[in-house]
Amino acid sequence: MRGGHATLLAASFLLLLLVAIPAAYGGGAGGTDGSDFAGGHGKLSGIIIPGFASTQLRAWSILDCPYSPLDFNPLDLVWLDTTKLLSAVNCWLKCMMLDPYNQTDHPECKSRPDGGLSAITELDPGYITGPLSSVWKEWVKWCIEFGIEANAIIAVPYDWRLPPNKLEERDLYFHKLKITLETALKLRGGPSIVFAHSLGNNVFRYFLEWLKLEIAPKKYVKWLDDHIHAYFAVGAPLLGATETIKATLSGFTSGLPVSEGTARLMFNSFGSSLWMMPFSKHCRAENGYLKHFSARSKKGHHTYHCDDHEFQTNYSGWPTNIINIEIPAIRGEEAYPSFVGATQVNMSDADYGFPTLLSFSAREVSDGTFFRAMADYDSDSQRLLYQLEQSYHGDPVLNPLTPWDRPPLRNIFCIYGTDLKTEVGYYYAPSGKPYPDNWIITDVIYELEGSLYSRSGNLVEGNPGAASGDETVPYNSLSWCKNWLGSKVNITRAPQSEHDGSDVQVDLDVEREPEMDIIPNMTRSPRVKYITYYEDSESLPGKRTAVWELDKANHRNIVRSPVLMRELWLEMWHDIHPDKKSEFVTKATRGPLRDEDCYWDYGKARCAWAEHCEYRYLFGDVHLGQSCRLKNSSADLLLHYV
Repeated sequence: MRGGHATLLAASFLLLLLVAIPAAYGGGAGGTDGSDFAGGHGKLSGIIIPGFASTQLRAWSILDCPYSPLDFNPLDLVWLDTTKLLSAVNCWLKCMMLDPYNQTDHPECKSRPDGGLSAITELDPGYITGPLSSVWKEWVKWCIEFGIEANAIIAVPYDWRLPPNKLEERDLYFHKLKITLETALKLRGGPSIVFAHSLGNNVFRYFLEWLKLEIAPKKYVKWLDDHIHAYFAVGAPLLGATETIKATLSGFTSGLPVSEGTARLMFNSFGSSLWMMPFSKHCRAENGYLKHFSARSKKGHHTYHCDDHEFQTNYSGWPTNIINIEIPAIRGEEAYPSFVGATQVNMSDADYGFPTLLSFSAREVSDGTFFRAMADYDSDSQRLLYQLEQSYHGDPVLNPLTPWDRPPLRNIFCIYGTDLKTEVGYYYAPSGKPYPDNWIITDVIYELEGSLYSRSGNLVEGNPGAASGDETVPYNSLSWCKNWLGSKVNITRAPQSEHDGSDVQVDLDVEREPEMDIIPNMTRSPRVKYITYYEDSESLPGKRTAVWELDKANHRNIVRSPVLMRELWLEMWHDIHPDKKSEFVTKATRGPLRDEDCYWDYGKARCAWAEHCEYRYLFGDVHLGQSCRLKNSSADLLLHYV
């Protein structure tokens, strides 16, 4: 922050935290119910659960790397150290890969997740690599600018390579997460806000199910009310993500300087590779919580069943089939001769036969049908099928490849980006190369703003949604949380940037049909990015649910979005204020909250937002916009959003 406003803003925000939270939890205006925590000096804590590949991994072995000046020593950075990746890729892979069956480390090297906020802010710290690998750094910076204390923001990193059962078996991760929430309550005097991104939402879901088996049934909901005030689900792949299929069959480098084949080898060794597989919204597993207390054996698999909609409609509730793959006429290793071997094979086209095109829906991927069909053609299929059955279908706590009903938390905010070009289906064919490069993508099906396109740009038939996804997770998966909303919903659409309310559209008490998308009847300006809020009008007693859709917000970068952080702070500030007049913060206007939000209006030759910003030069400013700063009325700014 710049100027004297920073001190005043931080002081006012902390004062509100110290004064307003006890009132809010004691039943102030707009409070929920008597189950809320009542304390004399309550404070909120923030718990951050990062997504896939968003936690640093460090070596826990001594590994001598031949032909390289760089070795691996205990506590050396493994994920992500691009220097060692480039100079000693074989050693680096030993430290990264796991045994595909039992998920143990390589005999010569093991890696473990780092701890603390530093483990999730920048994956590869450095002058150049730091900004490129930044994940939660901007989020933490906002917390500091608003005066949040150091012990109020807690990161709970995990080994994102492991399936859920191994996270608990090897690292006791869910026990530690429970202790972290209990410690935060004792330390701060109030419940926590849980922020989860991408795969972190799957981790949090598993934790809630695991917790049911650790706490007496009558105390479960009370424990949640005491320890968790709100849950922010950011970019949650609630029905999986199709990019997981691409990473499994042909490799996905994520910008790393490795081949796709190497990326595939590494990804398929992770038990978590199946955690984000696409699955049907019509198929569910037996309630593991009820099974735990029944007389039936706990060791058997969950009963998996699909309703009639699965077989009466196409594509398992997805826009199209997830994968279409050409199966060669011959099987086994002969189907993929190496370049050397291919010159020695003399067979006619008739001997090979014509390939067969097979298509698989999301259900057929998640229930193992796809991997069984591929067992004779791909050596990874047996290993993946083993992991699928052992760590997912056979998990005693939860089959994660099933739809998620609204968890029994008081306040839930589901946030995601929309209207970006997102992959929803693939066409594969044999490449003629040896494993792991034995498959090649021949076409990709994308969703974009309500239509399906092939890679060449042609329209494709299917069941596209009203919008498209966030460039990584398809829209139907992200928007599943709309089913968590109440029977009536208030919809508001407003510009993402600061605005005076002239372009705000509101539609109240919209009826929500079960498992049907809510499509607002609202207009759009082609040059404006909007945020659309779906908020409960009628809901369960003491519960609130909201869904925020951010136009053009990328999956990975959404946690760094200033718009998201602004909305989050305003919502939480409104939530704890004793004089709040509504369940959710007003959307009528959005003015600047920080000096960085002020800018120079060249058309009017003055600072924009003249009622909030003024020109105030400080030494070191290099352009006019940098000298535009907030006026000294910080408390008044926040009071506009009560």
